[in-house]
Amino acid sequence: MNKFSLLFTALAAAVSLSACDRPSVVNNPPPSPTAVPVPVPVPTPSTVPGPPGPQGEQGKTGAPGAPGTSGDTTVIVTPPSGSASATK
Repeated sequence: MNKFSLLFTALAAAVSLSACDRPSVVNNPPPSPTAVPVPVPVPTPSTVPGPPGPQGEQGKTGAPGAPGTSGDTTVIVTPPSGSASATK
């Protein structure tokens, strides 16, 4: 019986130690600081205009146009069907 009591004691100790509810340890490092973009004024280069260039050539004269026709100069424009009238 001495064997069984020693075995029972060892088994009870093992079960009692393994049944302990230990909280798990989680290592959460603090968040790293994030860089916030800051607008930085950029110096603009100052440009100085140079001297004016030489004068270009004079343009050439084109051929004269044909004389117009004489007669009926009345143009009648009919609006397309389905368009909105301006009198409404």
